[in-house]
Amino acid sequence: MRRPDPPPAPAIRRAGLADVDLLAEIHRRCFEDAWDRRAMVEIVSMPGVSALLADAPAATKGAAASAGLAVLRVAADEAELLTIGVIPDRRRRGIGRALVEAASAAAQAAGARCLYLEVGEDNQAARRLYQSLGFVEAGYRRGYYAARPPGVAARTALVLRRRWAGSA
Repeated sequence: MRRPDPPPAPAIRRAGLADVDLLAEIHRRCFEDAWDRRAMVEIVSMPGVSALLADAPAATKGAAASAGLAVLRVAADEAELLTIGVIPDRRRRGIGRALVEAASAAAQAAGARCLYLEVGEDNQAARRLYQSLGFVEAGYRRGYYAARPPGVAARTALVLRRRWAGSA
């Protein structure tokens, strides 16, 4: 039996202040504790911050729609992926991978020698993705993610790091 063709690669583009409503909407659809428009304006306006949007074909035929975002900050020779998200019904189509790869390329182009991120220790799908892209555990932050629902213990975040060839 023939396997279905993989979905087409998403188009990754830089986002800016003109895109903050869209960035905030995608973030809201991805996270319970989402950044609102005001927070997104503040973050995207910070020195060293870059935002990316992934446009990918929708499940139904038609034009591409924004399906994910990544926001990173570069400071000196380090970068941090501040947030990355793919709209739930668009996951498992390579969009997250494309965003991480584009964020890595942007960080390298800005002079970073490594990229850090945090991920919930219970988020197995994301952890597998990051591991496949060369991220390794660099630490952890107990109670980093707020308890959801109330009364449940806050979750630990793993700090992951990816270094590029030739970096110490």
